[in-house]
Amino acid sequence: MMRKYSFIIGFILSVVGATAAQPAEGVKASLVPGEVVSISEKAIVVKTKDAQLSVELSPKTEFKRVAPERPNLSAATSAALADIAVGDKVIVSGVFGADRSKIPARTVYLMSQSDIAKRNANEAQRWTTRGISGKVATVNSQTGQIGVEVRGLVGTTHVMVNAKDGATFKRYAPNSVKYSEAVSSSVSDIKAGDMLRAVGDKSADGLSFQAEEIVTGAFQTLAGTVKSIDAEKNEIVITNLQTKKDVTIALGSASVMKKFPEEMAQRMVQFQGAGGGRPGQPGPQSAGTQAGAQTTGGNPAGGQGRMMGPGGRGGGIDEMLERFPNITASDLKVGDMVAVSSTRDGAIDKISAIKLLAGVEPFIRAAQASGNMQQRPGQQGGGFSIPGLDGFDSP
Repeated sequence: MMRKYSFIIGFILSVVGATAAQPAEGVKASLVPGEVVSISEKAIVVKTKDAQLSVELSPKTEFKRVAPERPNLSAATSAALADIAVGDKVIVSGVFGADRSKIPARTVYLMSQSDIAKRNANEAQRWTTRGISGKVATVNSQTGQIGVEVRGLVGTTHVMVNAKDGATFKRYAPNSVKYSEAVSSSVSDIKAGDMLRAVGDKSADGLSFQAEEIVTGAFQTLAGTVKSIDAEKNEIVITNLQTKKDVTIALGSASVMKKFPEEMAQRMVQFQGAGGGRPGQPGPQSAGTQAGAQTTGGNPAGGQGRMMGPGGRGGGIDEMLERFPNITASDLKVGDMVAVSSTRDGAIDKISAIKLLAGVEPFIRAAQASGNMQQRPGQQGGGFSIPGLDGFDSP
């Protein structure tokens, strides 16, 4: 499931968060970000990062609207108290008194849920129609070209990605899959085996891509049988099929947990091994091929579904995966086969799951039958291919 989020709000909070945390000095105003809990003529109750805050209103209080397209307080336009609704994001400017549970508001900056939803929908459409997602195969540090393996239901396409002049590079922070937490990066940070997303313009044949924004991250996949379940801690222990060692899987609130319907998994394994791909090229990777790029679209080269990107759902495999049943740790049983994706941070005995998929036995059996489950030097994937497992989420 591709979870919706507002990276615009994340950007604003990152700018003002440090200011908000500092005590007021003299008449210098603090900026306090939060979400509206309740509204009255005299006060707005706002949920901040740490507690609830009473924002005291007066006839002198100003209200300003911040557009998600221009997340800058200096670009805010006039608004009114009536424009604010429960659930809206606000940033309050004011000076704290002795009681830090309330603040007399000088200015209330508003970013409404409806504006955020519209912005997110537009951004999702941009990444859906103009995006690409895949696994980095090669990086040419001299030319800046990035070779990306883009895999779909019917095959794998090798796409050469070039950055446009002025293109931005971002990289997912360690142990994070949130776009809002991605940090500035460059082509020198990108390594073979990374997952990549980009938005820009693809060539007519789909084999080259001119990127306006490139986002990368280091991720890994592994599979194993469930050895124990701790529903209270929201953790499970699995025995890694490759290393035969136990690994603790932390299933936090950011984890996506789904189960493949048995018949569908069997049909997909058969389909993966049946051949296909674009004319003149080899067929799709079998289920025993090393885990690779997350499915994306791009009709020209492979006839796959739509592409995906931050803020919205992808088509093809990910759209299908979202319709699968949600599960929890309590739904798992000792002996179940599961596959997990996580960030690659060097930890081998405990990882935090990005995605956990159950019902994957057909894919694992196919990989074992083809002899691809054994660990290879430098291999970061699990030696198997499970649609929808690879890649990173959009919180």
